[in-house]
Amino acid sequence: MFPAATFDGKSVAVFGLARSGTAAIEALRLGGAEVHAWDDSAPAVEKGRAAGLPISDLHELDFSRLDALVLSPGVPLTHPEPHWTVLKARHAGIEVIGDTEIFAREAAAAGARIVGITGTNGKSTTTALTGHVLAEAGLDVDVGGNIGKAVFLLRPPAKGRVYVLELSSFQIDLMPGLKPDVGILTNITPDHLDRHGSMENYAAVKARMFARQGRGDTALCGVDDPWCAAVARQARATGADVREVSVTRELADGISAPDGVLSDRRSGVAKAEIDLRSMPALRGRHNWQNAAMAYGAARALGVETARIAAAMKSFPGLAHRMQQVGRVDGIAFVNDSKATNADAAEKALSSFENIYWIAGGIAKAGGIAPLKPLFPRVARAYLIGQAAAEFASTLGGAMPVEDCGTLEKAVAAALRDARAEKRPGAVVLLSPACASFDQYPNFEVRGDAFVKAVSQLPGVDMTITGDAHAART
Repeated sequence: MFPAATFDGKSVAVFGLARSGTAAIEALRLGGAEVHAWDDSAPAVEKGRAAGLPISDLHELDFSRLDALVLSPGVPLTHPEPHWTVLKARHAGIEVIGDTEIFAREAAAAGARIVGITGTNGKSTTTALTGHVLAEAGLDVDVGGNIGKAVFLLRPPAKGRVYVLELSSFQIDLMPGLKPDVGILTNITPDHLDRHGSMENYAAVKARMFARQGRGDTALCGVDDPWCAAVARQARATGADVREVSVTRELADGISAPDGVLSDRRSGVAKAEIDLRSMPALRGRHNWQNAAMAYGAARALGVETARIAAAMKSFPGLAHRMQQVGRVDGIAFVNDSKATNADAAEKALSSFENIYWIAGGIAKAGGIAPLKPLFPRVARAYLIGQAAAEFASTLGGAMPVEDCGTLEKAVAAALRDARAEKRPGAVVLLSPACASFDQYPNFEVRGDAFVKAVSQLPGVDMTITGDAHAART
């Protein structure tokens, strides 16, 4: 925790008493601000009062006395309708901001740098990978925001320190001063439309990553969807160094990796190349995009290509997201517990051959029928949980299927068969395409159970230590 000195002497209302809100309250108080804290949840208010937070009923507070309203990113700013505190703030003519805006002002005042990362998909892995690469290269770096720690729980801003921040659209909506030294937009697909009203509004919020940039700043923008391609064109007007990124085609001017070999070109001239195909935590086209973004950020901050490549090889991956956790006799065990639906599992199944697939739980609508084109990649399937009978019917005769019931039995059975069949590059893959609630409280606990089961196999060489959370950033 550190003081938000840029708000010294100001009067601020903070609405929302969850993790980021309470951290912001303490930072503002340490920085000399008068703070009035509130929440719509009575238990949260009582908990805050018991913890000594400066609780004030914002319904009764005169907002014209305030300098700002600090809003939790989970609270509606515009859609489906503005929260009542937002309406009061607008009527009083005060700014409505989030904790990340306050943090950005502190970072700018201290001479720290920010790598801001957003997008519909891939932003968490891109954030963790970028932080890993920069740290391995010896930069003074902290990682947080929408991933890991709330921003005011990071180390205090210092000159030259680099903050790699995952930023959701909700957070960007509350950052009117956002101006990252390196801005990254991975992709834009329909999401959170209940909070933004339309795809046009959602894309416009994401585009703010680059809107205030200028000379000396770097904008890395995916161009494999039409929304991002339009944002990239707009970003060129800012004067920033705009680097387009594609994993569907080669770019004559940009960073591309359609075949898994990252190529950095300027005006048709190759500047660097990194083969991503053998990197265990960066399998699949979606991860090639993440790697291309992290590469671009590291190069913008002066890291040499060879150091970037070496760091990418040692990246452990995010817990529960295509995370290789161990090997037995050359057979890889991959934890993709976060794949709670078919669309998520598709990415993992597309990334491997000779798969011994562990699937099941509580099925989502449509089950695994959309994955049928990928069934030829699966050597055998091992089913767990409530969806076992449904999935067995869908799999039909596409491959041998075993109803194991439990994850531990599935892990042991998959190793037994993979050892016996000796298929090249065999992978035991937990990618359930299901929710976990029939057997586990959440996908994290399910993933941890998989890691534990793998760790108990005879002859295993574990890639990670402890539980699956050890690889989180």
